[in-house]
Amino acid sequence: MSLIGVAEAKQRFSELLDRVGGGEHIVVARRGRPAVVLVPPDHHTGRTSSMQAPLGFATIAGALAELPEIEDVVADANGARRGARDRPAPDLD
Repeated sequence: MSLIGVAEAKQRFSELLDRVGGGEHIVVARRGRPAVVLVPPDHHTGRTSSMQAPLGFATIAGALAELPEIEDVVADANGARRGARDRPAPDLD
């Protein structure tokens, strides 16, 4: 697995895609911390013991994105917030 910085990854993106297509895994780091891993599309996406689990909202963000009715849920929540009387609703438009 190769480690590369964001700036270099941006400059060499096409080359990195070719390398990943050949089976290589590439870690892109931001400020020295791993941010993403480029892997072939058929690679198993399971987490290995050396990878840190996501924290906070990130633990559910992916699951929420998979819900087909998420847009309706968000619209309902925003509508309920607009009708609340305890404080003014934020302008989200």
